[in-house]
Amino acid sequence: MNVLYEEDGALKAAAVLAEQNTSLHIETPHGKRAKIKASHVLMRFAAPAAGDLLAGAAQEAEQIPLDFLWEASGEAEFGFDELAGEYFGASATPLQQAAVALRMHGAPMYFYRKGRGRYKAAPADALKAALAGQARRAAQAAQLALWEAQLVEGELPDALRPALRALLHKPDRSSLEWKAVDAAAARLGVSPTRLLANCGAIPSTACFHRERFLAEHFPHGIGFAVGPVQASPPLPLAEGRAFSIDDAATTEIDDAFSVQHDAGHVRVGIHIAAPALGIPRGSDVDAAARARMSTVYLPGDKITMLPGDWVDTFSLLEGRVVPVVSLYLWCDAATLAVERVETRVESIRITANLRHDTLDPLFNAETLVSGLGDFEWRDELLTLHRLAQRLEQARGRLADMQPDKVDYSFVIERGDGGPDSARVRIVPRKRGSPIDLVVSELMIFANSTWGRALDDAGLAGIYRSQQFGKTRMGTQASPHQGLGVSHYAWSSSPIRRYADLVNQRQIVALARDEDAPYGSRDDDLFAIVRDFELAYDAYAEFQRHMERYWCLRFLLQEDLREVDATLIRDDLVRVSGLPLVMRARGLPLADPGTPLRLVVDDIDLLDVSCRLTPAPR
Repeated sequence: MNVLYEEDGALKAAAVLAEQNTSLHIETPHGKRAKIKASHVLMRFAAPAAGDLLAGAAQEAEQIPLDFLWEASGEAEFGFDELAGEYFGASATPLQQAAVALRMHGAPMYFYRKGRGRYKAAPADALKAALAGQARRAAQAAQLALWEAQLVEGELPDALRPALRALLHKPDRSSLEWKAVDAAAARLGVSPTRLLANCGAIPSTACFHRERFLAEHFPHGIGFAVGPVQASPPLPLAEGRAFSIDDAATTEIDDAFSVQHDAGHVRVGIHIAAPALGIPRGSDVDAAARARMSTVYLPGDKITMLPGDWVDTFSLLEGRVVPVVSLYLWCDAATLAVERVETRVESIRITANLRHDTLDPLFNAETLVSGLGDFEWRDELLTLHRLAQRLEQARGRLADMQPDKVDYSFVIERGDGGPDSARVRIVPRKRGSPIDLVVSELMIFANSTWGRALDDAGLAGIYRSQQFGKTRMGTQASPHQGLGVSHYAWSSSPIRRYADLVNQRQIVALARDEDAPYGSRDDDLFAIVRDFELAYDAYAEFQRHMERYWCLRFLLQEDLREVDATLIRDDLVRVSGLPLVMRARGLPLADPGTPLRLVVDDIDLLDVSCRLTPAPR
């Protein structure tokens, strides 16, 4: 005796060795012996053999048309043997009955299982929907296979082009397009990004890196949806001539200076652009600035925190009268010791925008020793330089701790062939020049003075502190050990940093004796600190990434196969003449500072990497 039974959702056949009331001992066609429940048995038969039954039934089942079988089954629940009798006739053989059971068991869209050996035909609407879904999945599988094959061969399917931005930067991992890219990349053993690049999907590596950053941090684009600039109320006009000092490419001019002499005193003015006067808390432009938190800088480009017309309105541009928050220092005429300070909210005329490239040759360490020539702003700069030296000494910074530190400017000269045809010039500029000292010391003094004033008045502010080498931001004033000041609140760049804009609102309120916009326990202030730090760090990392990219572009552009470098530590080196720090392979043991000659290979602008190895001697 043999039986057809169901086990683990599958139909099986076996020979019966022994039978009890509720169970059977069986032997499968493969010789395995087991025990099954009697309730699992669907059919008993003497012939054919168990193995022959399933083999023959499987062949017979393939010949049974499912649509006809479904139509013949009716609407009521039925047993497989009943339907076999309808289809094959009353004398249906065990093999034919098993064939019907296998056919229905393998077609769950057509027949719903209602128990062991029991079925019910699927409703017409449900069957139609299921068949449509099956056809759709089959078509998708075919499409997926075709796209995968094209990608493996280095061909980019036309259907993937509209989805390239998402595939490269923010893929929908459930989409058919991504599945094709992911499968092809896995077959070739490369990353999806590399696969798409090999298929010509990344015509510009410079654009690729920029778009990846924008997709993460500016998913809705870099445009602004804000109203027009609102005119600031009339303000008292300050006396004196004011001038700014910035790089040639700077358009967000936040700060300017003035110097006036009167009886026995010198009055130095530090004038900071005042967007806080035209951007109230909670306005649409304030919301836009808060969403960005800072201007994003990268070689040859930037993404401003404020809309362009707002930047233009509040920047301290030459020849214009602009609103400012001024910090005045009354200094002894002989020693330039600061005797008192005062904050004013006013307007001032900007007489000149001085630029480093024209100013540095006239006012530098050498000309200060050999004698300055006669040029406009000579006397003002000399006074500010003497004051800066005194301020530096007062905070305990008697000498530059990194006298050889060099800053670099990237000049991107766009070509006619798109972003990747651009040429780059990397211009070094030694840090610590007299002009740098003037600007940095006066900004430190302003940020420190205003930070202390807010704290003394019990007003909330955003402070930047440094203790034990760790820099952080918070709403509680703490010393900045690196600068040697007890308070430090960024306030001097409100056009391009949101923390400065927040602090300026508080400073204006203090100067006018008004209620401050932010309270000391304002939850919004804590959120601003958190969001600012996250955004500022992300933007700085992107700037470093793009500077590294353009350094590698420079090496390719100049066809530099070997470079000089200096060992920092272990295998970390600094390439000479470039702001490029990388790891090198195969370096001999050496002390930090050891000069090296390295071979440059395998520059990869997609991964922003290259291989550095010691040059042969």
